[in-house]
Amino acid sequence: MTLDEQLVATARAMNTTGLNQGRSGNLSARCGDSMLITASGCHFDHITTRHVVEADLEGGYRGSLKPSSEASFHAAIYHQRPDAGAVVHVHSPWALSLACLHRCIPPFHYMVAVAGGTDIPCVPYATFGTETLAQHVATGLAERDACLMANHGQVALADTPEAALELAQEVEHLARCFGQLLPLGEPVLLDDAQMAEVQDRFKGYHRNAQTTKT
Repeated sequence: MTLDEQLVATARAMNTTGLNQGRSGNLSARCGDSMLITASGCHFDHITTRHVVEADLEGGYRGSLKPSSEASFHAAIYHQRPDAGAVVHVHSPWALSLACLHRCIPPFHYMVAVAGGTDIPCVPYATFGTETLAQHVATGLAERDACLMANHGQVALADTPEAALELAQEVEHLARCFGQLLPLGEPVLLDDAQMAEVQDRFKGYHRNAQTTKT
């Protein structure tokens, strides 16, 4: 499957999994020194490879369709994280709800470490498509693979579009569990040492997952 076909398949899955709906959200993949990104305003239930735009990391693009209005934060992530191969941004309900409270996802469960640290941060609000938002997101992902975006949604990065979507699904699940706990009170959190042990164990876990995947 070509890279643009991978993006189309993942973009459609963003909607079918319930992480996204309609035209909201966006998706990109690194392509050499540039990126492939979903076009502005395309409906992900009907997306095709025609709606995948090649854009550079400085704001330029090729073709008649404009890249997503969020292309600036995708580019900022690729500048910040040379290891990032793909970026998924969705308006998933539970992550969005926590983001509207300006709440991070703290280490209430060991799986929070799947995003690369002891929490999943919530970066400050800025208007979509602005350089300010791009810098907020890039900063939030400097040492994490996912973050919430205040009053907006969530963003996740990984090696491939499929893996980035899988991480976004895990973030949404954690956001739902944490959100359901809040009416009951603040949960007991794992400490830094406990989370560091989980992160160390995850290194071997992810290697095994990659070698057994068919």
